[in-house]
Amino acid sequence: MSDSISEHLNACISALTARSKPLASGQVSLVGAGPGDPELLTLRAVKRIVEADVVLYDNLVGPDILSLVLPGVDCHYVGKKAAQHALPQDDVNQWLVQLAQAGKRVVRLKGGDPFIFGRGGEEMDALLAAGITVEVVPGITAAVGCAAYAGIPLTHRDWAQSVTFATGHLKQGLNELDWAGLSRPTQTVVFYMGMTAAAGIAEALMTHGRAAETPVAVIYHGTRPDQKVIIATLETLAKQISAEAIKPPALLIVGEVVRLYRPS
Repeated sequence: MSDSISEHLNACISALTARSKPLASGQVSLVGAGPGDPELLTLRAVKRIVEADVVLYDNLVGPDILSLVLPGVDCHYVGKKAAQHALPQDDVNQWLVQLAQAGKRVVRLKGGDPFIFGRGGEEMDALLAAGITVEVVPGITAAVGCAAYAGIPLTHRDWAQSVTFATGHLKQGLNELDWAGLSRPTQTVVFYMGMTAAAGIAEALMTHGRAAETPVAVIYHGTRPDQKVIIATLETLAKQISAEAIKPPALLIVGEVVRLYRPS
């Protein structure tokens, strides 16, 4: 991270510290790190990172954000990729409990927002059940950040009167989703973790009435310097993902608002 950004953050942290309580010993803070660009971190998120004794971080937390962790602080990767979990979720929950019980100031650092497909709710439940004080620091979720950086409004008076966030990675497969509801027109649907199931997602939406020519944006590494946007339709989505060799992590935005995208 550049010196100018670091200086600005330090000044902001100093101002924030003067009017907010620090992270206490034996407390866990579930911190949203945003979609990737470190400048999208909230001031509270930065403050918690630099106060931590221990940081447990996810796959989508980049090196620029991790550079805020102070030297000497224990920093552990507990991230998850498709079919690759550094640590099972139950073990992460228990580790958080044990660290807090040992009197550590613990930051659980998550990409996006802790409560939007981030398993923050599961971790909070485990901590509260153990009598641990938990704080949640919201982050900019990927749908909001990636769409904004791509210039795609998730709602628009002419095109989309609602927006729905859905996951393409479910325990029992795609049949768990309400496809009739997701296929209604005049809405935007954003699929997290949907790359490996993209063909099935497109097929299900078309089967339940969404037009084959409905535009879809695939956003890879959203808000980061290497962000890439691919525009397809439901009918061509799987073929274009294959042709462009796009791999996770990427976000799928489905809806007429995608027509407003303009390449930079």
